[in-house]
Amino acid sequence: MEDYIFSNDFTRNIDAMIYTCGYEDCAPGHSYGPVLRNGYLIHYILKGQGIYKARGKIFRLGPGDAFLICPGELIYYQADMKEPWSYTWIGMQGIKIKGYLERTTLPDKLTVHYGQDDQMRLCHEKMFEADKLPRNRDLIMNSIMYEYLFLLARKFPNDQLSVSEKKSDYVEKALKFIEARYCDPVTIQDIADDLNINRSYLHRLFKSFTGFSIQGYLLDYRVRQACILLRDTDLSVRVIAHSVSYADPLYFSRIFHQKMGMSPSDYRNHIRRQKS
Repeated sequence: MEDYIFSNDFTRNIDAMIYTCGYEDCAPGHSYGPVLRNGYLIHYILKGQGIYKARGKIFRLGPGDAFLICPGELIYYQADMKEPWSYTWIGMQGIKIKGYLERTTLPDKLTVHYGQDDQMRLCHEKMFEADKLPRNRDLIMNSIMYEYLFLLARKFPNDQLSVSEKKSDYVEKALKFIEARYCDPVTIQDIADDLNINRSYLHRLFKSFTGFSIQGYLLDYRVRQACILLRDTDLSVRVIAHSVSYADPLYFSRIFHQKMGMSPSDYRNHIRRQKS
């Protein structure tokens, strides 16, 4: 198999997505790092050997092993001089990824052993095939990602999740509330009331699981939906403002400019020039 790399870097994606995947036959001693990454990456070793350094530990790995790179953590890995490894990798981003991975032992242990699990290995292979599709590539790649996360959670379950799962459940419900109600003038208090928890507690939970304040996430989500409408429809800025909960289109335009660095109309024209 030839070296292969796919990359689709959206560091502020609000849900969960594949942002990179690839395959590499490493030369003897080939190394990467020390470096920080901005997403979660899982490398699966097909053959050969190497070392992975993270959190002050050194892991010596071989065929069937996989290792996790977490965002913001200093890592280093290197192929063996005599038996350099070949590996595939899957990179995931989005605020839900952390919670999904915490259903497994990977965030704590950093390494697992797939063994001869064909289903998990095939997830890596199917990613490569999906990249060749002329249309809807993102849909199939993300569907494979969810299958992969399910297989990880089933094969390497985190049995210490009782309290953490409850917290994650609150965050998941808050995300679903925002996705369903962003077009209404809802407040953070409305979300907390719906979940029947304290607003300050919700703020702390959301921040710890996603890295965003819940207020900031709600604002980002509304602006992102406005971007979609500006890109894909001919609706007026006034109608789009109303569609993402802003009764005052001038206030909406100020908020949009703060987030995107341009007015809604300029954004629409910019996107259309790119397409032409």
